[in-house]
Formats: sequence, C-alpha cells, structure tokens
Amino acid sequence: MDDAPGPRPAEHVPPPAWLIAGPTASGKSALALRLARALGGEIVNADSMQIYADLRILTARPSLEDETAAPHHLFGVADAADAWSVGRWLRAAGAVLAGIRARGRAAIIVGGTGLYFRALTIGLSDIPAIPPEARAGAQNLYDDLGEAAFRARLERIDPAAAARIGAGDRQRLTRALEVFEATGRALSDWRGRARPILAPGAWRGLVIEPPRQALYARCDARLRDMIEAGALQEVARLTARGLDPAAPAMRALGVAPFAAHLRGETSLEAALETARGDTRRYAKRQLTWFRRQTPDWPRSEGPEAPPRAPS
Repeated sequence: MDDAPGPRPAEHVPPPAWLIAGPTASGKSALALRLARALGGEIVNADSMQIYADLRILTARPSLEDETAAPHHLFGVADAADAWSVGRWLRAAGAVLAGIRARGRAAIIVGGTGLYFRALTIGLSDIPAIPPEARAGAQNLYDDLGEAAFRARLERIDPAAAARIGAGDRQRLTRALEVFEATGRALSDWRGRARPILAPGAWRGLVIEPPRQALYARCDARLRDMIEAGALQEVARLTARGLDPAAPAMRALGVAPFAAHLRGETSLEAALETARGDTRRYAKRQLTWFRRQTPDWPRSEGPEAPPRAPS
C-alpha cells in the first residue's frame, strides 16, 4: 500500500467583504439586500445615523421586512443620547465581521459614512481612553471660544486635523483637542499608526454615484415619503427627550427643520424646503468625499446599473 501523502485539502478562504458606499438616497440598501440574498450574506451598517434606534424613518433604515430577508447588524443599536465615535463603531464592526467570517458567510458593509470605510480599510489608531476631564475641558473651551478661535488653537497643535475637519463639526474638532490634551500627541500622529481590520485583498468596494440631478430628485421624493411614514411623530418623540442639541442624533438630516415646524416656528412646506436643501448639500459632500478618498473603487450609477471602472 502506497503510504505517500496525498494532495492537501484546500484551505478554507473566507469570502471577501463587499463594501457598498455612496451618498444618501442612492440605492445602496437595495443593492446590499440583493447581494446578501444572492450570496447568502449578512449586511453590516456603515452609516453613522442608522445606528440610532430613535431614527428609523428619518435615516431611511431598512424596513422590518428587509431586515428579516437577510441578517442585518448595527442598525438601530444605539440610544440617541449615546454618541458613537468612529472608534466605537469600528470595534463593534470588527466583532460582527469576525462572527460573519466564523460562519463562513459573506459580509456586505453598506452606508454613506466615509470615515467608517476608511477605518475598515486603512485603519484607526488605538488611542488611549480619554479622561472625562479632558473631554469636558475641550467642550467648555469650544463653548468659550466659538468655532473659529477653537479651530485656530487646534491648527497650532494639529494642523492636519484642523484642515481635515469640516466646518461645523464640533464633535471631531473637540475630539482632536481632547486627544492632544490627554496624550500629548496630535490626533493626526495617532492616525499614522493605524492598522486596518480588512486587509488588502480581503474586500471589494463599490461606490454608487448617480447623476447629480437624479440623486437630488430622489432625495426630495424620499423626504415626502418620510413625512407620510411618520417622520414628524419620530421627531416629536426625539425632541421630547430634551437631549443635548449637539448630540449626533439631534443633528440628523430633517430633525432641526421638522422640530421648528412642530414648535410652530415655520410651516411644514418651509421645513421641507429647508430639509431638501440640507439633504442635497449633504449628498454633494458625500459625492465629493468618495471621489477624493476612493478614486480607485469601481462606480455604478445605481443599484441596477452595472459597475464601471473608476475614471
């Protein structure tokens, strides 16, 4: 009997993760669900507002029917009073992805928060825990100085962060300062030590990038649908909690104008017009971010359109 060793069995290679990104109302969720059904995969949320349980309608979270059609993770898992950072999401996503890999299934990661995709594929530094007093000090300083003077101070210690963080982003501005105050090292220096959860070759990315006017029309139509689905009642429940206006959930698209309407300060049509403008500007920023930060990802004009190579 020939006792020479036979061929080794092929090692199990986990299926690649699929990353589906793009602006609001572009059809990402529809494509993710179709892909999950085709692959027997599981969907992971990468949208910073769809995390919040209080905002199912305004953030266009997948319907209950869709959530039963394929496993969904990290949707509606946080209370509106609880501010999630990119790092917290990344830790939660890492645990979810490990479970999906252990089950031998494909992960479909879908959303419009570019920093989440960047953290997954490029990494996020393991910054030490920030003491509450450092966090409170940064918040108080922002209140005392205002954004312009606060940003000028941040520019002296972390010019890269000051240039990277957009106007009005109080959470990220104060985060950059509190990290420096607590660690003595700029946030940008910590970011340079990042290690990705998804290694090169372990994922495939796609950006849905509809023509701009078609995207704006979809944004407008969806806002009307949200009103009919109960968005005003959702905002009423949220504002009745008396949360800090700076909380991330309170800055979700539509909350401020619809809350103003509920207080009798503006008409519903005026509130809708404000929400339309805010949503279009946000979609434009998302399009710009993905064009600059993911230039090598394939593009598609919509969930039904075939992908094309990046230009």
